[in-house]
Amino acid sequence: MLLPSLIADGQLPSNAKAGYVIRRILRRAVRYAYTFLGQKEAFMYKLLNVLVREMGTAYPELTAQRELIGRVMKEEEDSFLRTLEKGIMLLNGAMDELKAHGQTQLDGKEAFRLFDTYGFPLDLTELICAENGYTVDEKQFNEEMEQQKARARNAAAVENGDWEVLREGEQEFVGYDYTEYECHILRYRKVTQKKNSFYELVLDYTPFYGEMGGQVGDQGVLVSEDETINVIDTKRENNQSVHIVKELPKNLEADFMACVDTEKRDASAANHTATHLLDYALKQVLGEHAEQKGSYVSPDTLRFDVSHFQKITDEELRQVEKLVNEMIRKDYPMDEHRDTPMEEAKKMGAVALFGEKYGDKVRVVRFGPSCEFCGGIHATSTGRIGFFKIVGESSVAAGVRRIEAMTGETCENAIYALEDTLRDLRSMFNNAKDLKAVLTKFVEENDSIKKELESFRAQAVSRAAKNMVEHAETVNGVHIVKAVLPIDPASAKDIVFKVREALPEKLVCVLGSVYENRPLLSIMLSDDMVKDYDLNAGKIIREAAKLIQGGGGGQPHYAQAGGKNADGIRSAVDKVIELISL
Repeated sequence: MLLPSLIADGQLPSNAKAGYVIRRILRRAVRYAYTFLGQKEAFMYKLLNVLVREMGTAYPELTAQRELIGRVMKEEEDSFLRTLEKGIMLLNGAMDELKAHGQTQLDGKEAFRLFDTYGFPLDLTELICAENGYTVDEKQFNEEMEQQKARARNAAAVENGDWEVLREGEQEFVGYDYTEYECHILRYRKVTQKKNSFYELVLDYTPFYGEMGGQVGDQGVLVSEDETINVIDTKRENNQSVHIVKELPKNLEADFMACVDTEKRDASAANHTATHLLDYALKQVLGEHAEQKGSYVSPDTLRFDVSHFQKITDEELRQVEKLVNEMIRKDYPMDEHRDTPMEEAKKMGAVALFGEKYGDKVRVVRFGPSCEFCGGIHATSTGRIGFFKIVGESSVAAGVRRIEAMTGETCENAIYALEDTLRDLRSMFNNAKDLKAVLTKFVEENDSIKKELESFRAQAVSRAAKNMVEHAETVNGVHIVKAVLPIDPASAKDIVFKVREALPEKLVCVLGSVYENRPLLSIMLSDDMVKDYDLNAGKIIREAAKLIQGGGGGQPHYAQAGGKNADGIRSAVDKVIELISL
């Protein structure tokens, strides 16, 4: 009951917070069923119908979200089952080693490898070990975990200097109403990251939006009478905008004009507003279960993650696009409500992001039928977006799909690029009016030619194999077939297998080939040569491949090796015969 309820509320299996609780509980159940009940395929999701039948009346969200819950559970089960068998095999091997050496505690490093590579939580490894009479070195496991975290921290190590206070006071954000505003620097500090240094400034008044809620921070300039300082980014820290600059102003106490780069701001705002319309459209097309799971918007990027149990079809994406563009054409103005009490905002129908924390008062942004809690920067009306086009749809996690899209000028440039491509294609086919028909004919003809070439290649392979068999030598009752031919790797493989078909017993076949000045050595042995003469093609070829400055390997009866020295291919063929020593 716990897992379906959490998933129905919008939580999905993950490696953090509530999502990790779902993942651990589900994986423990999957492992138990795999080991003790012989369940090698996903099965828990099949129990959902029983749960809905018994509890659906008391918990209607189970009925409403049945399909989503089932899909998410099945995907998570399948995902773990793909690594479970390998992980259990490794753990069983490790426990066998402990038994052989009379030990009772599993190495913490091995437990961590199972966690890091195969998704085995420590408590699951401990449970399996306990069932077999072993313990786990938890201290060493935690040390390995800390070392991994330390490596991650060092990779993104940031050294912050102390804040230098120039003026007392708190910052006031004026960016909803202004893109330029007079200001002063309240405080600053130096920051060093990966040997690069920059400065963070806090202003008393700022129109700069600090990165938050998936929307990137503003860029722009700070202008005084004597100089202009570029603001390369704006971050959000302690509920205030922190401005990132590469150099400090010469006069830190000067009067400044903070000026946002409006071109980038408008493009980012248009993408942000488009995500609100997209969120609304997805719910209309896919259903109310389609909840936002994250987003990223910048002047040239729009990325939106949504909960959905399967790939969104092309037809569904087209419906979403049409609905969004319809709202753009209607040019809905932004209806903004600042400092709105939470209960009043809910009555307005505002959509909140699951898991987000909100204060007693919130900002509500409405564009026509779309109404959401939001503190970000938006277009003044939907018409400012211009045009909306989805360019990608993919999976990012179990039950989460990612949509990538573009708007406005980016769409315009994409259309120009597409027109240029179509123009170039037409010119390649004598400016044909019906380009699709011409391309279809071209592909069909190309497929036909490929089939003919493959037929010719197969005939050439058969002739080459037959010729090699006819010229085979017999040494001590063993057929020695060898040759050097100017053929491609695929043909070389086919030839040695055809030789084996013709001579299934007492066979040693060595083929040297050169294709595009790259040598390839192939060895084929009959099964009786492997068994009776204790030969191993994989071992033999590694030694012979040295003559072509290469390496390779394979099975006891068949192996291949590539190299760099085409001039040594004949010597390599002879070396194989020498190593077999008949």
